[in-house]
Amino acid sequence: MGAAVDTNGKKYNRTLMILVILVGTFCTVLNQTILSTAYPTIMNAFDINTSTVQWLTTGFMLVNGIMIPISAWLSTRFNSKWLYITAMTVFTIGTAVCFTSPNFATLLTGRLIQAVGVGVTMPLLQTLMLSIFPPERRGTAMGLAGIVIGLAPAIGPTLSGWVIDNWTWRDLFGMTLPILILTVVLAFFFVKSVLENEKKSLDWLSVALSTVGFGSLLYGFSSVGDDGWGSAKVLSFLIVGVIVIGLFVWRQLTMKDPFLELRVYRSVPFTVSAILSSVSMMAMVGVEMVIPLYLQIVKGMSALNSGLTLLFGALMMGVMSPITGRAVDKYGAKRLSIMGMLLLTLGSIPFIFITKDTPTIYIVFLYAVRMFGIAMAMMPATTVGMNALPVHLIGHGTAVNNTQRQIASSVGTAILTSVLTNVANNGMPGKHLLKTNPLHYKDAAINATLDGYHAAFMVAVVFCVLALITAFFMKNRGQASDYKVSGGDAK
Repeated sequence: MGAAVDTNGKKYNRTLMILVILVGTFCTVLNQTILSTAYPTIMNAFDINTSTVQWLTTGFMLVNGIMIPISAWLSTRFNSKWLYITAMTVFTIGTAVCFTSPNFATLLTGRLIQAVGVGVTMPLLQTLMLSIFPPERRGTAMGLAGIVIGLAPAIGPTLSGWVIDNWTWRDLFGMTLPILILTVVLAFFFVKSVLENEKKSLDWLSVALSTVGFGSLLYGFSSVGDDGWGSAKVLSFLIVGVIVIGLFVWRQLTMKDPFLELRVYRSVPFTVSAILSSVSMMAMVGVEMVIPLYLQIVKGMSALNSGLTLLFGALMMGVMSPITGRAVDKYGAKRLSIMGMLLLTLGSIPFIFITKDTPTIYIVFLYAVRMFGIAMAMMPATTVGMNALPVHLIGHGTAVNNTQRQIASSVGTAILTSVLTNVANNGMPGKHLLKTNPLHYKDAAINATLDGYHAAFMVAVVFCVLALITAFFMKNRGQASDYKVSGGDAK
């Protein structure tokens, strides 16, 4: 691989640039899940209820999801060095606001500011990695990116539980502030402009449609757990989201210079990889939420111990991502994706049969197998999809792929939560039994709860099988010639 040069033709140190953007983005993506075991502490600190504290995650995910489509225009319009520095600075400010917040409203404001930064840095990381490596090395590049995108959210709950047990909830934000400040400083010296820019005006109507459409859809799905599928609030937000996204899609396809280039779906390898990534996310994120609930509610484990149970799987994904990245450069993605999805499916099926006496080590092993499978498939599939796009569409492809995965994560979580809740509630014994035969009531309640988990895991297995079937349609290596160019697409 030749010497790396920026858009001005000047040489730069590729390794140091990668290191800076990986460390910075790791800190931003980590914040997606870092509060998951801190809710009870924050509720006590500010005297708020569960539905209120949930906004620290719901609001974060909403703003994050809204910003991802906008990131494609930002990466095309602005110098990539200054865009990264600005996004990291915004995130650092949000983190500082959270760390010093005197009340819940300020804490929530800080979380929303953080989300703006994450919504830019996460897709920008992938775009930069794909741009500074040639196609034959992009598997390695996406493997490195997979450490951030896969490992950071996975270790969030464990890290959160450990910090809460030893320090305070403010330290969840305070511990990353020095690293963030150092990253911003280093970015001035080592991050370079490597993306070609165009002076494209921003279509504000597209921004409005994107914000309302994706915001409504994500909020609707995130509300299912509390309100149920039949709720007027859930249905109204989902319907508004679908209609407005439909208008957004129509506008993008009829514009000469669209805000978000949805024509990337003309590439069959990209479309297949996007579907595989999305269904995999549905299988992964939903189960990541369900397993800690099972460990804490059925097995009576603490938040920290339930997080530690999942840590080995998280580390497995972090270790395997760069390895599978190099493997896809050498062997291609199809076989890796099929093997990965097969492992994910085989690692998920035994969860359908867990009981209150299932050994914890068994859960640790099965979860690690699942994460191993996801590491084998997720980034290789993304690499093939992005390789199938021309260079000028990589930013749009990254934004489309990440938006689709964000929606899939919300859908998967909503479906698994609702199935778990409905099956468990329908099987619960009558309250009168609590007085007449409390021991029988306790056994029946545990069995009903377990039935809910079994049903949720069964749905997760269906997602896994769908992903496995999709993997058979993968190409080994995508090429930009796979993209069907027409008229206004050529540059």
